[in-house]
Amino acid sequence: MRHRLTSATAALLLLCGPAAAGCGGGADPDRVGVVLPLLASPFWEAYNDEIPKQAAKAGVRILPTVNSDDQPGKQITDIDNLLAQEVKGLVVTPVDSAAIGPGLNAARRAHVPVVAVDVAPDRGKVAIVVRADNRAYGVKACRSLGDAVRRGTVVQIQGDLASTNGRDRTAGFDRCMARHYPDIKVLDVPAAWQAERAAAGLEALYSAHPGIKGIYLQAGGVYLAPTLRTLQSHHALVPVGRRGHITIVSNDGIPQELTAIREGLIDATVSQPANLYAAYAMRYIKRAMAGKPFRVGPTRHDSTIVRLPGGNLEDQLPAPLVTRANVDSRSLWGNQV
Repeated sequence: MRHRLTSATAALLLLCGPAAAGCGGGADPDRVGVVLPLLASPFWEAYNDEIPKQAAKAGVRILPTVNSDDQPGKQITDIDNLLAQEVKGLVVTPVDSAAIGPGLNAARRAHVPVVAVDVAPDRGKVAIVVRADNRAYGVKACRSLGDAVRRGTVVQIQGDLASTNGRDRTAGFDRCMARHYPDIKVLDVPAAWQAERAAAGLEALYSAHPGIKGIYLQAGGVYLAPTLRTLQSHHALVPVGRRGHITIVSNDGIPQELTAIREGLIDATVSQPANLYAAYAMRYIKRAMAGKPFRVGPTRHDSTIVRLPGGNLEDQLPAPLVTRANVDSRSLWGNQV
């Protein structure tokens, strides 16, 4: 009889497992769900690769990451599915800053804390946002591009304006250009983080304005390759320092951008730290699940936690400008992958 009971118990454990729902008391209290906005970018691939490493360092147990495929509706479904699995924490990068609201509200009703990464929500509450100052991205790109060009026409290939990142980078760039470089005309390509739209928009603008002197890529992860291909097709991909060079400043800090800087194909990029995003996402979700609060002010890791207009807190991690002068620095995450 004892043998039969032991066998039955073993079978039940194999069936349920420590993470299965509906088996009564078997849920792992430390499980965290991680929701990605997309994976069609070297930046998000690098972030995705860092998540399990940083989770292990922080002592956080995660489920396999979920890819929302750049679809706001799918992202809400992804969050609902993770909540149904009784996760105790969520790390989410919103596809759409407003559309994420219902997902965050569902997590709040379930008493599941959320850490937002890279993109701040317009609606809904989170424990904290792990991000860099995206307006500063636009300003750094403006200064670098403006000082090189001084006068003429430049193109800004924008991100998704439904995202705080697209809006902030555009606002920072536009205001800086209007204030400091009045002789530069800015033409916009609203590409919504899509390589195909970036290529088509740049092709149309270059054909109409062949005298373009500069380009600002709000996301090198998806815009770098189509930009270089488009310029090459017009025989306009001229190295830095040669007559006819089009100044290019990007955002992301992916290895491909660093290589392009070394080769003289682009001039600079702003390195947003994929590795630190993953590291502090894991540390902060662990802290949030333990009920520990976050406070406004300087941190011990060279950043500042600020309060956003909607009330959420945001840790603004450092994002340095990378040029030929510092492109080989080992401190850049793009040189570590």
